[in-house]
Amino acid sequence: MGRVLVIGAGGVSTVAVKKMAMNAGVFTDILIATRTKRKADKIAEEIKNVKVQTAQVNADNAGELVTLFHSFKPDLVVNLALPYQDLSIMDACLAYGVSYLDTANYEPLDEAKYEYSWQWAYRERFEKAGLTAILGCGFDPGVTGVFTAYAAKHHFDAIEYLDIVDCNAGDHHKAFATNFNPEINIREITQRGKYFEDGQWKETDPLSVHRPLDYPHIGPKESYLMYHEELESLVKNFPTVKRARFWMTFGQEYLTHLRVIQNIGMSRIDPVTFNGIEIIPIQFLKAVLPDPGDLGGNYTGETSIGCRIRGLKDGKEQTCYIYNNCSHEAAYEETGAQAVSYTTGVPAMTGAKLFMEGVWKKPGVWNTEEFDPDPFMKELNRQGLPWHELFNVNIEL
Repeated sequence: MGRVLVIGAGGVSTVAVKKMAMNAGVFTDILIATRTKRKADKIAEEIKNVKVQTAQVNADNAGELVTLFHSFKPDLVVNLALPYQDLSIMDACLAYGVSYLDTANYEPLDEAKYEYSWQWAYRERFEKAGLTAILGCGFDPGVTGVFTAYAAKHHFDAIEYLDIVDCNAGDHHKAFATNFNPEINIREITQRGKYFEDGQWKETDPLSVHRPLDYPHIGPKESYLMYHEELESLVKNFPTVKRARFWMTFGQEYLTHLRVIQNIGMSRIDPVTFNGIEIIPIQFLKAVLPDPGDLGGNYTGETSIGCRIRGLKDGKEQTCYIYNNCSHEAAYEETGAQAVSYTTGVPAMTGAKLFMEGVWKKPGVWNTEEFDPDPFMKELNRQGLPWHELFNVNIEL
């Protein structure tokens, strides 16, 4: 049905491309492009039912990307590279004339700060070009936006309180490792927390607000308030929201290692000189930490991610908890990747599939909650991320 070009060759790309190959009637031609071609080659070699091409490209260079686009002629570019590269890839998509999808919003390389304003600024250009840009189509952001839209469509007249909860109760049996790109992960966690309440944003010290939350089939886990990008779009697109927060679980051993990394300066994103060479400490740290794409083989346990929502229906207050639990072992058995990569890669493929089928396709720049949630929710069940709903129970809001 269509030609897709995937940029990036990490754990998320591994899942997304393998799931695309499982939907070969939609994704008829696949190209993986990345800075280190051997990583793309490894993914392609593991896929037997579809021919997957590979290419080397510097995603920071829009000109290189445009040249590649002219060669392959994609119908959609799926950006699974670093969030620093979102704008250069969007520029290349506009220059060539192809639609775009990513899983994480833009973040400047020299500042640990991410917000949608940089990408939302492209809305008019994509609209005038007749191209679609789908932002943040992973799990959180991505599925969490779809869950919220689904609840708003089917269960609430007005959503007033939203808590997004993300629990990884798995064990990768490493002293310290991150479940996705270490550089992005550590930058995200160490920045100040932020949540929305009564029409304004409120900040907290990093990981200073926490409480135990009970997760389905897992039990209580200490959960930490953080800022996460989907809060920015959700409070904009659901203006009845009075409070929106994001919570994520961390084990004490992880937090201890993180504190040491910060204390010794290894989380710094500014350059330092070592033996006459300028290096970025957090990028050096990334080079010596375990590759998130290699964690799956020994990973046990599961993730649980969902939206806990309180609002009004027919003038009465009610609550709804929509969530997915994903087994690390099952994800690895199917795709060779752990559940954190799986829960991001499957939604990326799902959004791309709906675009290819013309279901999620309209000119402009959009977040996932701005599309009809029903087709996406059906696909999640079909593609390996079944979801569940609980109503009017104590969900600790």
